[in-house]
Amino acid sequence: MLHLSNNLYISASEIELKAIRAQGAGGQNVNKVSSAIHLRFDIAASSLPDTYKQRLLALRDHRINSQGIIVIKAQQHRTRERNRADALQRLCELLQSVLTEPTKRITTRPSRAAKRKRREEKTRRAKTKELRKKITE
Repeated sequence: MLHLSNNLYISASEIELKAIRAQGAGGQNVNKVSSAIHLRFDIAASSLPDTYKQRLLALRDHRINSQGIIVIKAQQHRTRERNRADALQRLCELLQSVLTEPTKRITTRPSRAAKRKRREEKTRRAKTKELRKKITE
């Protein structure tokens, strides 16, 4: 059971964890031990509410593939248990990022003083550049 918020949980049966061999250097032991974890979470088949599913699918995250499946590979630690905890933690952080609704941007207009200040700065810069020109008579 993965705890996301006070009233939102994800069942362990919805998360697919698979032990794989870690990549990179590690000596002779790396070829024998499957210490990395490959986590897969299907967004469409999950028990999450539809609004959260839509927000997840709208994310531009490299861990979400075109089929709507979150794929997390954890191989930072030496033990399978720590990699499993790391993968679940990263999944939890990704899911919690869509729980809060993004705030709408309120369009604002610059004040009259800001417009005047901008115009004055433009004329000051124009005069400075005008003085840099060669004098032709």
